Amino acid sequence: MIIGQIGNFLAYNAAPAVIVTPLGALGVLFGAVLASWILGEHLNTLGKLGCALCCCGSVVLIIHAPKTEAVTSRLELEDRLSDPVFVLYALLVVLLLMVLIVWIAPAHGTSNIMVYVAICSLLGSFTVPSSKGLGLAAQDAFVEGPSSSRALALFLCLLVTLAISILIQFFFINKALELFSSNMFEAIYYVTFTSTVILASAILFKEWTALTVSDSLAMLCGLTTVCIGVILLRISQEAVLTWKQNEAKKKTE
Repeated sequence: MIIGQIGNFLAYNAAPAVIVTPLGALGVLFGAVLASWILGEHLNTLGKLGCALCCCGSVVLIIHAPKTEAVTSRLELEDRLSDPVFVLYALLVVLLLMVLIVWIAPAHGTSNIMVYVAICSLLGSFTVPSSKGLGLAAQDAFVEGPSSSRALALFLCLLVTLAISILIQFFFINKALELFSSNMFEAIYYVTFTSTVILASAILFKEWTALTVSDSLAMLCGLTTVCIGVILLRISQEAVLTWKQNEAKKKTE
């Protein structure tokens, strides 16, 4: 997972987040294959169709996503970070995370998969902007100049934020995988994580400003396709669980 995060960091600094994040759908497909092969988790026809729809939807998102960066320097990043809209959004996300982690997770985390999914997805609002921001801040943080100390302070703040976000995500991802099917968790987590990251990127980096109406509609169709794929995955997983429960009941009778 750490190696994967390093790869994500490099990718987020090479392309807009709305292009990189949807590629996580490939993780849904690979995760389903590995879960079936190593963990013996059955994936029926509906589940396979759901994985395929996740991948097809992500391809549509990549094709129609904005191809240019909206923020290309540290000064622009600092302006965006101090924007009242982003500050309000960040405070709202922190509040939601505190409620989920402190109150809801201990009470309902073991019975409802969406609790852990929501925590990990909301943390993406900090993980991805921090990854992209580190690349921009590093351009001035390690060179001599009057602004290097300010850039270094920003770099360290983003690094601490990234580290804390990743560690908390690792913790709750592991807890979720101990309790729920990896196929179901990966699929639902992908959609919610992608949605929160795209929203955070839209607010902070304004990567949507270059989109045309046709591209926006195409991306909406892509997200809808992915969501349908996730629904099919969940239906297939519930069908398998029901079948196993019925089989166990027949054996006890």
